[in-house]
Amino acid sequence: MDLKVETRNVELRKGWQTKIDEEKERLVRHFANFVLHLRVSIEATTHHKEGGYELKLVASVPQDTVVVSRKGENVGPLLVEAFDVLSHQLKEIVRKKRKSETSAESSVDEGAQYGVIHKLSPYESYGFIVTPDQREIYFHENALKDIPLDQLTEGDEVMYGESLGDKGPQASWVRVTR
Repeated sequence: MDLKVETRNVELRKGWQTKIDEEKERLVRHFANFVLHLRVSIEATTHHKEGGYELKLVASVPQDTVVVSRKGENVGPLLVEAFDVLSHQLKEIVRKKRKSETSAESSVDEGAQYGVIHKLSPYESYGFIVTPDQREIYFHENALKDIPLDQLTEGDEVMYGESLGDKGPQASWVRVTR
């Protein structure tokens, strides 16, 4: 995770930097490879009462940006509160992402049929599935989910979605049932 700390109208204090580093490490532990960039901005404001600060966290995650702003008199508590709010928002984004992936997977599995790999032509990037009623269903390696063609063997049990292709029945997706 890239971290950028910037200040305006105030010098960065060692205690603030230490707290930012601790919170960054906590984010890395909980959201490894999810938070791409994190920017921490601390500004001493003159339009609030004396000694006021405005803190802003901007986290870049895949296909989204999370912004947390806090204002107050002491930077330490603002950092703790802002990072707690950021963690909560990131957990919610991860939860929604997992939920959408799960529902997408279950919708793929609806209408699934089962068969066995009958023939493989790895050099031509296709194969055939034989159904329980002995029909042959063509599939291309692009239809494979979670496994490359070179890891399939004849006799592997699979589930698949059937559609009608130019030359007859074909699998629109194939997943090994191991």
